[in-house]
Amino acid sequence: MVPLIGTGKFVTAAIITEDGRPVEEEISCNLQEIDIVGSRDGGNPSGLDKKVTEWKLTLHQIGLDVVRTDRALVFYENEDNQAKLWDILAVYAWIDGEVGYMQGMNDICSPIIILLENEADAFWCFDHAMRRLRENFRCTTGTIGVQSQLSTLSQIIKTVDPKLHQHLEDLDGGEYLFAFRMLMVLFRREFSFVDSLYLWEMMWAMEYNPNMFLSYESGSASTGGVGSNGNDKHLKRYGKFERKNVKSGSNDQQLALPVFLVASVLEAKNKRILKEAKGLDDVVNILGDVTGNLDAKKACNEALKLHRKYLSKIKN
Repeated sequence: MVPLIGTGKFVTAAIITEDGRPVEEEISCNLQEIDIVGSRDGGNPSGLDKKVTEWKLTLHQIGLDVVRTDRALVFYENEDNQAKLWDILAVYAWIDGEVGYMQGMNDICSPIIILLENEADAFWCFDHAMRRLRENFRCTTGTIGVQSQLSTLSQIIKTVDPKLHQHLEDLDGGEYLFAFRMLMVLFRREFSFVDSLYLWEMMWAMEYNPNMFLSYESGSASTGGVGSNGNDKHLKRYGKFERKNVKSGSNDQQLALPVFLVASVLEAKNKRILKEAKGLDDVVNILGDVTGNLDAKKACNEALKLHRKYLSKIKN
């Protein structure tokens, strides 16, 4: 591992080139002459295996995202706290070699390190949160991590509000890519910091499935209804939202509460979108107006209403 981790320092400039060679220039951002790439005598760059090279190439990007994370919070005026965020993201990027680090993970991790002073505890919580959310960040040249959720969102709006869906289709917005950020980072940028924490707690409580701990231990993102026998005593153990899915017989893991939350925001802006949106930029601007102006409890209640409406329509 890089000696920099745990020192209270972090990097915002590249430390190696794409072919694995150390960057010889003096790296001034937060390093204070700490050597993070080993020997600077030229070494043997070909000695770095592919995983090490790819990981080291991400470290400065993590640093750049760290300095942009929740800048309005006093907590991050302390560079040690920024370094703490960098440490956790850098270690996670090494451990999860398949997905690595993606922009947006910093938004998920930030509240955790603010709430938990112990860095090891914060990492454990972040790692387990990512077992639930990591598919959001799995991107390839042809797909994005939340693609399946966006497809579900499209189906929901098409079912509950065909007119709005058709209008978005006419604007070439039928893939709902304008909702990408909301789903990827769970509304961290649409709600205030405090409201986003409140929202997460409500959503995860409502989506609670007693089988989810099995998936956490196995590292799987699925929280399927293993052992869900449908009796009332068993159903009482489920969260309010998940209970509805189980009762309806739905086992579609993409029918998640965040998707219905986005759908409820679109429904709330229905009239403006239909009247004012002449292109996708207009849709983005209209949805941008909700940033910082959403009430978490009200938004969740509206999402639950939409969920009931959707289940009712697909049942009939």
